[in-house]
Amino acid sequence: MQRVFKTRHFSRWMRKTELTDDALCSAVREMSQGLIDADLGGGVVKKRVGLAGRGKRSGARTLVATNKSNLWFFVFGFEKNERANISTEEREALQTLAQDLLSLTDKELDVEVEDGSLQEICHDNQN
Repeated sequence: MQRVFKTRHFSRWMRKTELTDDALCSAVREMSQGLIDADLGGGVVKKRVGLAGRGKRSGARTLVATNKSNLWFFVFGFEKNERANISTEEREALQTLAQDLLSLTDKELDVEVEDGSLQEICHDNQN
C-alpha cells in the first residue's frame, strides 16, 4: 500500500500556489512509473508539477523524500519563477530529513499525522 504525505512546511507553501492534492497524487502516480525529473540522492527526488493554466514547464518544482515504492513525502516546493534550484546545504538538509521520514514505522507515521506534522493525501487507493 502506498502512503503519500506532505509536511506542514510544504502545506504552508502550497497554500500560496494553485497546486492541489490531486496534482500531487497524479505526480506520485507518474513517479511510481519512473517519471522522475531528477534524483538528488539520499532518498530525495525532484518532480515538476503543473499549475492551473501554466503546465509543468512554468509550474512548480517539488522535492519529494521517497523510497520509490510505497512512501512519498512532499517536503519542499518552489515555483520556477521564484528560483532556479536549491543550494547544496538545502539538498543535504533535505537528504537528512528524508532519512528521518523514511525510517518511521507505520505507527509513528500515524502519530505524525495525528499531531499535524504530516498530512496524508491520496486516500482510497487513488494511487
